[in-house]
Amino acid sequence: MTRASRSLRIVVVAPLRYPIREPFAGGLESSVHHQVRTLRERGHRVSLIATEGSDHLDQSPPEFVLPAVVFDDPAEATDTTYPDGYLERALPALERALQYVADHADDYDLVDNHSLHGVPLARADRIGVPMVSTLHTPTLPDMLAAHRSSDGPRSRFVAVSGHTAAAWATEGVEATVLPNGVDTERWGFGPGGDDLVWSGRIVPEKGLHLALEVARRAGRRLVIAGRIGDVDYFETEVAPHLGVTAHYVGELRQPELAALVGHSGCALVTPVWEEPFGLVIAEALVTGTPVVSFAVGGVPEVVAGSVGAALVPAGDLDGMARAADDLLRRVGTDADARRTVRQDAVDRFSLRARAAVLEQLYADVVASDVRVPAPSAVAAAEATVGGGRHRASSSLAGGLSAVRPAGTGRQVVTA
Repeated sequence: MTRASRSLRIVVVAPLRYPIREPFAGGLESSVHHQVRTLRERGHRVSLIATEGSDHLDQSPPEFVLPAVVFDDPAEATDTTYPDGYLERALPALERALQYVADHADDYDLVDNHSLHGVPLARADRIGVPMVSTLHTPTLPDMLAAHRSSDGPRSRFVAVSGHTAAAWATEGVEATVLPNGVDTERWGFGPGGDDLVWSGRIVPEKGLHLALEVARRAGRRLVIAGRIGDVDYFETEVAPHLGVTAHYVGELRQPELAALVGHSGCALVTPVWEEPFGLVIAEALVTGTPVVSFAVGGVPEVVAGSVGAALVPAGDLDGMARAADDLLRRVGTDADARRTVRQDAVDRFSLRARAAVLEQLYADVVASDVRVPAPSAVAAAEATVGGGRHRASSSLAGGLSAVRPAGTGRQVVTA
């Protein structure tokens, strides 16, 4: 990749909970991982603040390594809860990491924040280094309150879709739209196949239970890949339907996942919440595999005018089954059609093109920043969080507003 005209010293703040490594816990962790790698390949010095076990910690001081989530009973693990006492350790650790940046502000040019907690935003005026924060989710009360509490220089914002940017704009937060990217070399062209495929976090808001029903109505085999983010949901809504026509292959690393998607005839994407972006759509299209999805959130922006994608109203299972059948006939194993689908996706989602835009944004932020003296080291503020197993209604759990996924009858907080 082309080296940047000026090498920057960047601190990337990853989300809490999961390590930034393969197999990726979700699209957010994947995006952060690829951003760090791509920026380093382009000549920047990037230090990562992330949970223990993450890749890319080789250029990070010990203060940047945060505790990871560990459930004593794996059956209790979900993407919307934390084990007892976790936040009481993790949030002060994040404070200490940011204080290290403040104490060594002359060593850094920029903080690139991807946290779903308000802690970095609350410190934006006291860290002595300009900050850019990426909005990966709908509005989170904790982040909004933290941003508004900053008295001095505040973070600049990037949003992964126009839909996400518009949601935050209603709360007075303006953001530059910069869609997520895909490694178009690692996600190579695939020959297609006869099966349907579904990939992603296996949690209620991703709607896998609906994809299973769509596959049944379409009379097609469905192959499922992804991390189980809600054991109860998997055991009650998914496992009973597995068998000859629905096969779960587990959580795959990127090469194996790309191969699976690229050898599939059509990908089903079934979110039952306002999906901010939909990275699995871009990944499938880059392999040439067509996609049919519910038209929610930022999904229509990802699909755009691709000849290999179709949108149906949320919950329209018959419509999705018909659209999948049509895409399978027109694109499924047609090499020329699949190359057309891939080329359009490469043009829109290349990491290389995204990095060039991001570098220009970084340069503008750094050039316009008037640094304020960083405060002297102080003891990290102890976060006061209620005891017990936390089910948060704000970003304390990386969560969004509560939604009720169609067909499950279960109230959840999405992550």
